[in-house]
Amino acid sequence: MDDVYIKYHDTEWGVPVHEDKKWFEFLVLEGAQAGLSWRTVLRKRESYREAFAGFDPLIVAKFDENEIEKLMADSGIIRNRRKIESAINNAKKFHQIEVEFGTFDRFIWSFVDYKQVVNVWANVSEIPAVSKKAHQISHALKDKGFTFVGPTIVYALMQAAGLVNDHLVYCFRYTEVQT
Repeated sequence: MDDVYIKYHDTEWGVPVHEDKKWFEFLVLEGAQAGLSWRTVLRKRESYREAFAGFDPLIVAKFDENEIEKLMADSGIIRNRRKIESAINNAKKFHQIEVEFGTFDRFIWSFVDYKQVVNVWANVSEIPAVSKKAHQISHALKDKGFTFVGPTIVYALMQAAGLVNDHLVYCFRYTEVQT
C-alpha cells in the first residue's frame, strides 16, 4: 500500500458526502477509474482537479472541442477521449439534476432513503462489486443521460461517498464514518 492510498482510506473513503462539488469530483474520478486501479486515479487526482476546473460542473459543462484537445494532451490525467467526453456530458446532466431536485445530493441520497447503508463485513472477500441499489442508481443516471455510470462504477461511487459503509467491522473507520 502506498501513502496516498492509505491516507485516502484513513480520511476520506466512506465518509458521507453532502456537497455537490464533491459528488461531481467522485463521479469524474470513478468514471476515469473504469478498467484501471483506484491508485492510478488517486495519484492523478490533483491533475484532475486542475484540468477539470476544481470539479466545478458548471464550468466543465461548457468545455468544448478545444478543451477536449487540451485534456487529451495533459499527461497528468488519463487521456481517454471517451472518459473525457463523458465527464463533460455528465457535468451537463449533473446540473440538470441540480435544477430538477435542488441538489445532486438530494437526488442521490434518495435512493437509500437519506440514510447510509451500513454493511457488516468481516472479510474483504465478502464485499460485493455491485448491489441492487447500485443497479437502480445506475439505471436512473443512464435514464438522465449520464455515461460511464454502470453498476460497478456506481457501487464504487457509493462506497467512496459514504452512501454505503463497506469498511470491515474491525477497521477503525467502520464506526467513525457511520451517520
